[in-house]
Amino acid sequence: MTNEKQPVTIKKYANRRLYNTGASAYVTLEDLAEMVKVGEDFVVYDAKSGEEITRSVLAQIIFEQEGKTGQNLLPIRFLRQLIRFYGDSMQMLVPSYLEFSIERLTSDSQKFREQFEAAVSANPLANPLANPLAVPTRQMFQSMEEQARKNMAMFREALDLFSPFSGQAGDVGKNAQASHELTEMRAQLAEMQKRIDSLVKKD
Repeated sequence: MTNEKQPVTIKKYANRRLYNTGASAYVTLEDLAEMVKVGEDFVVYDAKSGEEITRSVLAQIIFEQEGKTGQNLLPIRFLRQLIRFYGDSMQMLVPSYLEFSIERLTSDSQKFREQFEAAVSANPLANPLANPLAVPTRQMFQSMEEQARKNMAMFREALDLFSPFSGQAGDVGKNAQASHELTEMRAQLAEMQKRIDSLVKKD
């Protein structure tokens, strides 16, 4: 038995209304956004078909949040690059890398907050919240760029640890195929590193 809390079930009806079965109440996308922020997990199902549609609902929440003034988290360059990855040979690596990177950013968020606050204290005009035309200090960008490089290095190490070469010696054909696939993934990672460098470097 486990004491792990199960996700709340949300049902979406044809009229686009969302029903929280745990609270026995209708909710809005804003309510679901608040649930995410406080760490309350949920799964969304289409009330008619029973199909899980959590991904599309989360994407809709992001779309709504992005539409609010001053809450844009997804740069246009990032969105364009993300679209280019669809159907690309590296598509299979993108979700894992983005998930890995956002987890690292979350774990290091306090450090970045402290650096940001220190930068703003030293130079109030560098605060983009107080001055939308200003750009945060180069030091902070360099720190984030360095973190992106570390993320890639750790991602490569994780890929190496996942190497499926520990099978039986007789599985020559299987190991050879695995070796080929790992080589391809490493090549894809190298290409991804080049693309990331082009995104994080600022003139």
